Amino acid sequence: MSTPRPTRTTVVWVPDWPVAAAAAALDVPGHVPAAVHDGQRIVATSALARAEGVRRGMRRRQAQGCCPELALLPADDARDVRAFEPVAAAVEGVVAGVEVARPGLLLLPAGGASRYHGSEEALAVALVDAVAATGYECGVGTADGLLAAVLAARTGAVVAPGSSGAFLAGYGVGELVHATVTDEQAAQVADLADLLQRLGLRTLGAVAALPTASVHARFGRLGTWAHLLATGLDERPPARRRPEADLVATADLDPPLERVDQATFAGRRLAEGLHGDLVARGVACGRLEVSATTDDGTVLARTWRTDLGGWGGLTPARMTDRIRWQLEGWLSAGATGHEEHPVTLVRLTLTALDVLPAAAEQGRLWGGPSGGDLRAHRALERVQGIIGGQGVLVASLAGGRGVRDQVHLRVWGEQTDAPRPVDRPWPGRLPDPAPATVLTTVRRVELRDAAGAAVTYDERTGLVGEPAVVVWPDGGPTEDEPAGRVRGGPVAAAVVGWAGPWPVCERWWVPGAAGPLVRAHLQVALADGRAVLLVGTAGGWTCEATYD
Repeated sequence: MSTPRPTRTTVVWVPDWPVAAAAAALDVPGHVPAAVHDGQRIVATSALARAEGVRRGMRRRQAQGCCPELALLPADDARDVRAFEPVAAAVEGVVAGVEVARPGLLLLPAGGASRYHGSEEALAVALVDAVAATGYECGVGTADGLLAAVLAARTGAVVAPGSSGAFLAGYGVGELVHATVTDEQAAQVADLADLLQRLGLRTLGAVAALPTASVHARFGRLGTWAHLLATGLDERPPARRRPEADLVATADLDPPLERVDQATFAGRRLAEGLHGDLVARGVACGRLEVSATTDDGTVLARTWRTDLGGWGGLTPARMTDRIRWQLEGWLSAGATGHEEHPVTLVRLTLTALDVLPAAAEQGRLWGGPSGGDLRAHRALERVQGIIGGQGVLVASLAGGRGVRDQVHLRVWGEQTDAPRPVDRPWPGRLPDPAPATVLTTVRRVELRDAAGAAVTYDERTGLVGEPAVVVWPDGGPTEDEPAGRVRGGPVAAAVVGWAGPWPVCERWWVPGAAGPLVRAHLQVALADGRAVLLVGTAGGWTCEATYD
């Protein structure tokens, strides 16, 4: 590792970018509290949602309990990158050589840009105005080192040269997560912060006071990185000039391409070749530049910061994802913002920047990264090679009204869209939170009131009776069982709460259909702590899903 030196870094930070991008794409008003979820937990929140008590890591039901009017938006990395491209282009109009750390966070060297604009404060004003023209608000901070600049951007501060260490000293070690690039790296840094707190090192000032050699010996490379940032330095500052290309992979596109999928296929070959070249030379790159040349000679380029570590963090698949996201951003926006002029690509180039020798990471005091995800992906690929491409399926979310319609199976590795888009309104759809488990085979149930009479659903009058007991004639609300297994006798469970019913009328538009299909969804909480989703029709009730 080369000896770092203080470097003035300017950070442009758009608050809560995943929420801002999702709200803009789905037309959610700004006055509505919003949060982004990945299907299980909240991954990003707006300021209004945080004021109501919604926090990252919450389950959707818990978040909606804190804020009933919360708008839950699906996570989509590709959408976040596409939406951020106009912001990055606007900042690049003020300062050349912008570096994307992650969607919502831009890095740029402050030295030459601040001299050109007259001062660091004037540079910040110009950047804020440029981003405001795209419809978003941002914070701009300048300091020595990445972490200090990121935290300064959150308050719009300019930290004087040489004062970053003192500026960071009072912050908690958990603030290190703001300098990470990926979710995997953020999880590793969060584990390190938890370990440091248990050891009594609760502030960045306490971490910076430790001897560098002792930190490396006990916490490995990640601990050294944290110690470096805590002192107000940066392991890899934004470049003051565009460096010479260390490793380059280029493909001339003949015939020229206008479609994202075709260009991505060519980019996949480039990614595999560049990754093979890195492995053959025994090196890893700190940044990846994706550039494309159009038929009119315009060169489009964007630099991405990669993960810490060796080749495992920058696989061909991850390179391809960044290529695809960037191409979607360029092609969907017409590259120059004029959609009536489609972009035609004639050349695609990948450049590995900040090439350094690849060394194995040293684990921390109580273990380190296991590479479990990478091994799991390789195992799935080996299985797919043995039994065929269609033999390995993964589940993803799809649109639809019923919970069974919202589960879509696709082939592992295929980037195919769901047959029913998730971002449609779907009138009559069951309200969130969605069930945790959808049964492969529905289970027939009986719904009774306190007197033992059957509770039914009528299309005109609604629910007839007060649910008090749910009876499974062939066993309880368990998950699917192997075929041929004999279940036990009837099982009854008392009802302690229920919500609904939510009726939905479908298939009335199908020509020649016998009649509209009317169903009613009923959420039922049982006395044993479980919760189930019941569906009522003219033929009775069935159990379709269970809640966790």
